[in-house]
Amino acid sequence: MLLGKKVVVVMPAYRAEKTLERTYREIPKDVVDHVILVDDAGGDNTAQLARTLGIATYVHEKNQGYGGNQKTCYTEALKAGADIVIMLHPDYQYDPRLIAAMAGMVASEIYDCVLASRILGNGARAGGMPLWKYIANRCLTATQNMLMGTKLSEFHSGYRAFSRKVLESLPLAANSDDFVFDNQMLAQVAAQGFSMGEISCPTKYFPEASSINFRRSCKYGFGVLGTSAKFRLWKWGMYHGSIFSTDPKYRLSGGDDARPAAAKSAMA
Repeated sequence: MLLGKKVVVVMPAYRAEKTLERTYREIPKDVVDHVILVDDAGGDNTAQLARTLGIATYVHEKNQGYGGNQKTCYTEALKAGADIVIMLHPDYQYDPRLIAAMAGMVASEIYDCVLASRILGNGARAGGMPLWKYIANRCLTATQNMLMGTKLSEFHSGYRAFSRKVLESLPLAANSDDFVFDNQMLAQVAAQGFSMGEISCPTKYFPEASSINFRRSCKYGFGVLGTSAKFRLWKWGMYHGSIFSTDPKYRLSGGDDARPAAAKSAMA
């Protein structure tokens, strides 16, 4: 518990058996009450290792995609009674020791959403981010800030903290099951007026760390631009798509009926 709030870490996993244990060992257990891992039908020993480590583990029978994985993660976290949810990739690219600081920023109720930025403090380049990815990150972020009226140093970190209210309010079920889910989620946070904070985060790029290739990165980039354009059109009253809907049917309820049919419990 942190300031009386239950902290849950969720880890969307895909073939993370080589890095999971290192990641898990550095999670601050004195702050975190519960850890959930969702294995997106990776086919390796990630789920078995997670159970051995004592992590609450769920397995998709079929691959649901990165966004689909997160939908299960957040649904299960809400069912577990989380007040604060931290998404941490199990590939050891981000430093788990920052969880306490990120959770504290949300627990204080100053921020509803906190991003661990690789750009603040130049953690990206120092950690080995390829130059082309760094340039793409900066260009996309600048475009998004312009279109969405935000002032973030980066939109593309996979290390994030959310309050329960955010996860219960956003129409996450309307989002893509692919990588652009991350960006759609931040657009929804901005659309609903939730406050966003950032913290500098060192990062590590190495062979075992997950990373999408150039082709998938291009697809993601176009999806990001499309999401930002839709946000601007929505602000002008010219777009009425489901990703900015306030209809409760697009929210994750955290109830049994909200859990994807493709996910099954494999609790340790």
